[in-house]
Amino acid sequence: MAVFDTPEEAFGVLRPVCVQLTKTQTVENVEHLQTQLQAISDAALQELQQYVLFPLRFVLKTPGPKREQLIQSVVECLTFVLSSTCVREQELLQELFSELSACLYSPNSQKPAAVSEELKLAVIQGLNTLMHSAYRDIILTFYEPSILPRLGFAVSLLLGLAEQEKSKQIKIAALQCLQVLLLQCDCQDHSRPLDGLEQQQLGDLLASFLPGISTALTRIITGDFKQGHSIVVSSLKVFYKTVSFIMADEQLRRIPKAQAKPAVEHRVAQLMIHREADWVKSTGDKLLILIKKIMDCVSVHPHWKARLELVEFVEVLLVKCTQSLVESTGPLLKVLVGLVNDESPEVQAQCSTVLRRLADQKVVVGSRALADILSESLHSLATSLPRLMNTQDDQGKFSTLSLLLGYLKLLGPKVHVILNSVAHMQRLSRALVQVLELEVADVKMVEERRWNSDSLSATSEASAARPWSRVQRRYFRCFTDERVFLLLRQICQLLGYYGDLYLLVDHFMELYQASVVYRKQAAMILNELVVGAAGLDVEDIHNKCTGTGPEELREIVKSILEEYTSQENWYLITCIEAEEGEEVTMKQQGLQAITSGAHTCQVVPFPALSKPSPTICSMNSNIWQICIQLEGIGQFAYALGKDFRLLLMSALYPVLEKAGDQTLLISQVATNTMVDICRACGYNSVQHLINQNSDYLVNGISLNLRHLALHPHTPKVLEVMLRNSDASLLPLVADVVQDVLATLDQFYDKRAASFVSVLHALLAALAHWFPDSGSTGQLQQCCLEEEGRQTAADLKAGTTAEDIEQFVLNYLKEKDVAEGNVSDLDTEEEEQSAPSKVDENDTLPDVEPPLPVHIQIAKDVMERCIHLSADKNLKIRLKVLDVLGLCVVVLQTHKNQLLPLAHRAWPSLVHRLTSDDPLAVLRAFKVLQTLGSRCGDFLRSRFCKDVLPKLASSLITQAPISARAGPVYSHTLAFKLQLAVLQGLGPLCESLDLGEGDLNKVADACLIYLSTKQPMKLQEAAKSVFLHLMKVDPDSTWLLLHELYCPMQQFTAPHPSLHPVQLQGPTEQQNPYAANVHHLLLQLQGPCQTYQPAAELSHPC
Repeated sequence: MAVFDTPEEAFGVLRPVCVQLTKTQTVENVEHLQTQLQAISDAALQELQQYVLFPLRFVLKTPGPKREQLIQSVVECLTFVLSSTCVREQELLQELFSELSACLYSPNSQKPAAVSEELKLAVIQGLNTLMHSAYRDIILTFYEPSILPRLGFAVSLLLGLAEQEKSKQIKIAALQCLQVLLLQCDCQDHSRPLDGLEQQQLGDLLASFLPGISTALTRIITGDFKQGHSIVVSSLKVFYKTVSFIMADEQLRRIPKAQAKPAVEHRVAQLMIHREADWVKSTGDKLLILIKKIMDCVSVHPHWKARLELVEFVEVLLVKCTQSLVESTGPLLKVLVGLVNDESPEVQAQCSTVLRRLADQKVVVGSRALADILSESLHSLATSLPRLMNTQDDQGKFSTLSLLLGYLKLLGPKVHVILNSVAHMQRLSRALVQVLELEVADVKMVEERRWNSDSLSATSEASAARPWSRVQRRYFRCFTDERVFLLLRQICQLLGYYGDLYLLVDHFMELYQASVVYRKQAAMILNELVVGAAGLDVEDIHNKCTGTGPEELREIVKSILEEYTSQENWYLITCIEAEEGEEVTMKQQGLQAITSGAHTCQVVPFPALSKPSPTICSMNSNIWQICIQLEGIGQFAYALGKDFRLLLMSALYPVLEKAGDQTLLISQVATNTMVDICRACGYNSVQHLINQNSDYLVNGISLNLRHLALHPHTPKVLEVMLRNSDASLLPLVADVVQDVLATLDQFYDKRAASFVSVLHALLAALAHWFPDSGSTGQLQQCCLEEEGRQTAADLKAGTTAEDIEQFVLNYLKEKDVAEGNVSDLDTEEEEQSAPSKVDENDTLPDVEPPLPVHIQIAKDVMERCIHLSADKNLKIRLKVLDVLGLCVVVLQTHKNQLLPLAHRAWPSLVHRLTSDDPLAVLRAFKVLQTLGSRCGDFLRSRFCKDVLPKLASSLITQAPISARAGPVYSHTLAFKLQLAVLQGLGPLCESLDLGEGDLNKVADACLIYLSTKQPMKLQEAAKSVFLHLMKVDPDSTWLLLHELYCPMQQFTAPHPSLHPVQLQGPTEQQNPYAANVHHLLLQLQGPCQTYQPAAELSHPC
């Protein structure tokens, strides 16, 4: 709140200060005046404005040199007065303007005076405040022809400061002051909008300064990027506001042909410009050069705010100066459309807004001249596009393609007309096909195989991704930047949205069919055309174009699908594999079975894959073509939505074929395509998709199995169905499984590998669909408990002679089974004899119920596996062993079916365990573990007689080798075999309930692995064996461990009548077995029976 509100009070305070300043011109007196001014109200100061300004102006007018500090203080005080008052007289405005400008005048140089930066900044702020403080009527009278010399001096002064000063603050202040001086200020309270006549008079006056202003600002804008983006932004704003005001079409239309003579002296009159047609054309041509320089520089400016201001620059000039800057329209549009895909989201959004605004105002679409300019620019760009794609780097390609995309967005529906030109279409398609050429020389794609069948299952994570956006990463010959590929996709989608889809599809389908060289690129373009035609995720700035109708789009997609899935385009060579049945040569040194000392395998390299060749390139090309076509099917589903269900009968079966392909890339893309189809057609999951369409899929499989030579990929379809379905599919595929088995019986020597893969998928699915109700240990425990309860009940009820007889018969039967004296014939005789006994007593015999479908299938499959387990192809043997293990898991609840089959499979399994490749030995041992856990009594004598001696011998033979081996040994096949045997022996001993003699064989073979000289993993595995032996025979195990290492030599008897026990085991602390034995003894003794060792032992880490 001011202390002095009336002029009288204020005058009494200010008069002595002003008098003192007039007499003594010092900085202190000026500061004293400014201090007193702060206590005066604005109204009172307005009345005393000229009185207060007099001593200040007097200081500035006094001739002779003055201290810069004094001038600065005077200017700052004067600025304070002007900021609190208004200038109401034209003469005062002009005088103050001249006096402030003179503060920076240098008589000996055209540049501003060499004064301090503080003074320069104070003068600039004073001029700015002066122009803002002038009344509206006064400010208009200021801009008269007579003011031109003084105004020109101020403009030159400000431009010089903006261009030459190093201070960023002074540069920006000078540019803002220049903007105010040209009446282009952004302040809302500066003045009212000028009417048409006032704008014309001001434009005529300012036209004299346009060459100097535009040239100087161009130099500032195109200067070093280090000057900062804010200076570039301010310079751009002054440039386009000045040019758009002086060259505005609205003003130029009202300019008379004859120039009125101004009432000024001759020298001033010569400075006046008449903006007639010739001057406009000449000035427009000169401005074109400057505008191009500015756009070329700012369009690549590293700061996004500078590029954002350039968008505003383009919009203002396009909207206000369409006719006067007609030659600049093309470059302006070019830079605008080039920024549509700027890396900054703010610039992108503003560009899209401007383009939409231009479209709404019919500046582009409604104006034939501008539409023609766009068409010519597009034609010129399409002509040079192939050359540019060959010569430019990735950034250049990105800028060029951004420009092409912007042209398409601006032209909108007129693209349809342009593409009717054969020349336009050919040039554009040639450029797109050329730049989309893939790099296919990488051998990794052919090498990467799908060994694990679990990869056929579509995961829920893949389902959560956005449809059709999971395009497989690919490598192009012409570029490496992923942004370029995204631009190309957007360009193709816009072509499909605005163009004639029939014409485009026909053109690129001809390229697809013309040559293998163009096929992949044409397919990529066709995929994006369809997505664009559906109008999904396409930015339509015109809001008038409607997408292709659903029926038309479906027919087009149907024709493309037929071409994609045709025999010559779908079943391409993607790998070179040895013929099925041909023996894979394996050169091995040493013994090839588990009885060997060391296992070393040397695979003969395949000659076709030893070095890159044209064959590799062609296979890579085929892989990419199939992947692109698969992605296209997913994109077609996304474009059609639920209408794609009408095409599922022709599309789903081929996709399932490729989902089972051995090439990893193809399988992954096909699986993703199934997920896309699910989301587009409204299915909850791939399982739901397959179940809902399983009827015609199964029908197709059944028909194709009858002509397997013509349809060799049929088993893959069934495999994928099984991997991605549930038990509800089983009734449908049961008959097909029988067809598969019958076909396998017919072609087992030629196509066993593909059929075994199907059987593996089938049994894995059955094991998943019909899981066991509990673990094997739980089942055995339940059986033992039930036997105990039965025995207790029998004892309580009394035992009869018949019970004793039945017990003996059961015992003899179990003994025969354990010794292997069982056959299929015996089982069949038992099954046939049982009903005959019943017939004698009952009139209605009990008919044995049929086996469940999954049990019957598992039984049939296991019979085939018994025959195929001796196949000469190692891969087939490995896969058969996996299937055999799954069969045992499925049949575990039906022992009457499992045991005869296990009896038949035993000889072949023993041969795999003892006389086969180490890989087969590993797989066979897993099967043995599975058998042992499911039918222990049946295997006991067989295992002890046929397998255990060789297992023990192999472990004893390999132990010295592993003890001496280094860390690399853990990566060898011999180590893996040792580890697998040691890890499996313990559970086998427990599940088979081996006798004392056999347990001693196992213990003797494993004792040496308790040494700390063995690899740590083998030590841990050996300890696990003894932990299982403790459960079977703890006493014998306890005594055996004490023979290796005895922590206590003498054990005190629990009763005085018993003698102490003296053990002879070694007690040395350096014993290599001490640590592991001590750990096992602690486990065996339990928490209640502990003892103190002979010496403290630490378990090695």
